Amino acid sequence: MPLTDLPHEELLRYRPEAAGPADLDAFWDGTLAGARAHGDGGARVTPVAGSLLRSVDVYDVRFPGFGGEPVAAWLLVPRGAEGRRPAVVEYLGYSQGRGLPVERLLFASAGYVSLVVDSRGQGNDTPDPHPGGPQWVGGFMTRGVESPEGYYYRRLYTDAVRAVDFVRGLPQVDPDRVVVAGGSQGGALALAAAALADGLVAAALVDVPFLQHVRRAVEISSDGPYREVAEYLRFHSRGNVEQTFATLAYADGMHLAPRATAPALFSAALMDPVCPPSTVFASYHRYGGKADMEVWPFGDHAGGRSSQQQRQLEWLRDHGLGVAD
Repeated sequence: MPLTDLPHEELLRYRPEAAGPADLDAFWDGTLAGARAHGDGGARVTPVAGSLLRSVDVYDVRFPGFGGEPVAAWLLVPRGAEGRRPAVVEYLGYSQGRGLPVERLLFASAGYVSLVVDSRGQGNDTPDPHPGGPQWVGGFMTRGVESPEGYYYRRLYTDAVRAVDFVRGLPQVDPDRVVVAGGSQGGALALAAAALADGLVAAALVDVPFLQHVRRAVEISSDGPYREVAEYLRFHSRGNVEQTFATLAYADGMHLAPRATAPALFSAALMDPVCPPSTVFASYHRYGGKADMEVWPFGDHAGGRSSQQQRQLEWLRDHGLGVAD
């Protein structure tokens, strides 16, 4: 992949002026209060019988998300773990469901309690029972985009915060050491959870995050879900352009980032055609807590791959969030 965005030295200075919605805080505070009003009743943690994994215990989870609706997750607990330990809440990339437990063993193998959160409507285990609106070319980026209240990512971000609420109440988890993590869409959810659950999150691992500096991303990305917005507006632009971006602004991590105060490790890939690095740096520079950035000069949308995973574990250890057995 060629370089398709700003060079590294310009990214270090890239701080776009962009005001978020005037009622952004009230919108999200009200949304989360409404979700939490449903309480934690109905959460289920069920041991998975017949797992062939020998180093972790696997549980099938349902916890209440947006509107109290059940969200599926895998809970992976290191076998033989005693006492309370740090947890990592892991969010998933675009169009991915929670899959199988064998796909997400990194953090549990490193000794963390791991909660792998399904994305409503994107996998097989968590439906999204809300009217869709324009679901252009089969994706989620324009689902309910006519208004912030009906927008798909309002529900998904709320699920992400409620996952933090849920995991902090588990008997295996130290509630003061909960980390949120993810790449691409999962990175957007990790950043949103850190911002919207500020004070409940100890750290955030934000890899090549999606949904940052969204208008620029729609204008310059050459691949991936941002193209859905461009396609939608190409055929439905009359009166819709400003309303579409006004709705997207409520989910734009660049506007949410100042709310987050937990330390964060970002990553950006300079040859990423899906989440252009300038959009990642826009949020990184506005982040409200101490943030580090790992840059992969020849990385595509996969970023640093396993090297980034190794960096994450080292970074957590260096920030007092490692697991000492």
